[in-house]
Amino acid sequence: MEGDPRTGEIPVAKAELRARVLAARRAVPPVDRAVASAALTAAVLNLPEVRPARTIASYLSIGSEPSTAELVDELRSRDVRVLVPVLRTDLDLDWAIYETRAGLSPGARGLWKPSGASLGVAAVTQADVLVVPALAVDAAGTRLGRGGGSYDRALARLPRGRPVVALLYDGELLPAVPAEAHDRAVTVVVTPSGVTRPGDARPGAGPPDATLRLDSRQGGDGR
Repeated sequence: MEGDPRTGEIPVAKAELRARVLAARRAVPPVDRAVASAALTAAVLNLPEVRPARTIASYLSIGSEPSTAELVDELRSRDVRVLVPVLRTDLDLDWAIYETRAGLSPGARGLWKPSGASLGVAAVTQADVLVVPALAVDAAGTRLGRGGGSYDRALARLPRGRPVVALLYDGELLPAVPAEAHDRAVTVVVTPSGVTRPGDARPGAGPPDATLRLDSRQGGDGR
């Protein structure tokens, strides 16, 4: 989406789109979000990028965003090393090893963090695949997050070509998302309806206002 960030046009467009997506996600019953999240988990586990991976970095879901609870536990059961983010005071992301849900404690801004030692911001480069939260993604792979820039900084540290998977609900894969120079793209988008690699044909992509009318079986709350 075009616009001059110096005029504030793009930040305003981002804020408006975030508000629309979050409102649509909050309107969906938790039981329906759980159905969608189960489909997402199964799809991620079946990705050719994920099946051979030995280390995967993944967000820990909160609120009504696409759940990763079952995903990280299933990965651990397969002896995959799972790295999860720990939010720093400067909004950058440190990383720690995930073992069990019981081993988590409350962290900054309502997030969860493991009780083990942090590994440093560069630990994300050890991941074969990174699973990130998103509010929307477009045909070019542009990701709309919550505005803190945490994941953009993490993605900037990854080697070129490292798979980055965004989890969305149906209706959140859009023709265009407002972008600024610091925004980092994702390489794979998973929705309950299917898997899309930006640049390919986009099954199920909706018009720009699709976030206002998510399927009644979907929902979530992103970061």
